[in-house]
Amino acid sequence: DGCIKAVGQADVIRSQFSEATFERIIDCSGKCVLPGLVDAHTHPVWAGDRVHEFAMKLAGVSYMEIHAAGGGIHFTVQRTREAPEDELLAALRQRLGRMLRAGSTLVECKSGYGLDLETELKMLRAIERARKSTDIGVSSTFCGAHAVPRGKTATEAADDIINNHLPKLKELNLSGEIHVNNIDVFCEKGVFDLESTRRILQAGKDIGLQINFHGDELHPMKSAELGAELGARAISHLEEVSDEGIVAMARAKCAAVLLPTTAYMLRLKQPRARKMLEEGVIVALGSDFNPNAYCFSMPMVMHLACVNMKMSMNEALAAATINAAYALGKSDTHGSLEVGKQGDLLIINSSRWEHLIYQFGGHEGLINYVIVKGKVVYENERCETMSSY
Repeated sequence: DGCIKAVGQADVIRSQFSEATFERIIDCSGKCVLPGLVDAHTHPVWAGDRVHEFAMKLAGVSYMEIHAAGGGIHFTVQRTREAPEDELLAALRQRLGRMLRAGSTLVECKSGYGLDLETELKMLRAIERARKSTDIGVSSTFCGAHAVPRGKTATEAADDIINNHLPKLKELNLSGEIHVNNIDVFCEKGVFDLESTRRILQAGKDIGLQINFHGDELHPMKSAELGAELGARAISHLEEVSDEGIVAMARAKCAAVLLPTTAYMLRLKQPRARKMLEEGVIVALGSDFNPNAYCFSMPMVMHLACVNMKMSMNEALAAATINAAYALGKSDTHGSLEVGKQGDLLIINSSRWEHLIYQFGGHEGLINYVIVKGKVVYENERCETMSSY
């Protein structure tokens, strides 16, 4: 059934299963077995990359200056609206494949580059088709409030989402046409203010979606306090979170999804991971893969979390497995090697698991096998010819 039957000492398991036959036995001598990694925040469905904007950022132009000039999210929205669904699906499947080869076995996938009902549904259908046709696990997020569409105010955009988008999503969820798990809003100065954010998130919660939103990234917005009050499952970014917000999230058991890639690429101050951990917040990690932060690799995210956010390697591994699964409401089935949980695991070509974090960008030669639901879905034959690291 794709679930783990036993975990323990080799001799105990050998005797327990002495009568069993197996399709395949993998010799892991000198290697290390880890839970499949969980990427708790990605934007993988879009057309039109923004490689040209990277040069602008390097020259000192800020994220919001690019956004105000019609770049950023608006540039991608235009390209995504023009792209056929099959083209979006093909790109999405390729990106999910790269995430899988970097060790991710469960990924949160957001819409949000449509900003109109038709394109948002096109993106969500692509996510649903990928979920059914790829090996990687998918948690689907409706992020229609990713930016305010041109010609609308935040209040008008919120009204449109509440009155038109969410009722349609509820209908499609009930019919089984698509399965959406989470509701997201970009709560930010110049995007969706606190009141519009509250209205959209509450309306999403009312139709059964988990609250999992962008907050306190570029300006302190009191997003963390709002999320704790609404019973949010998770809040992402949090570079500008207040001390009060951190305490509120810890009390509410609301996960903090930290994105060290974003702070690194935009040269923002890093999220205060140490303060959050000390206060008892459940800290998770995500790649924030999108045209602005083009990173598929959770091992690289863990490395950045350790170096730039001062997390220990143990904390980073927990944040990229069990805590990231918690942020998606999946910690009962994913994120650790326990009897009864889904058989998602990595085998790395080293007797020390720390190599997965220590080697910056070295996962291509280190991840030997990726296994999902007990089946080998990726085998890296190069590892077999290389000595253990």
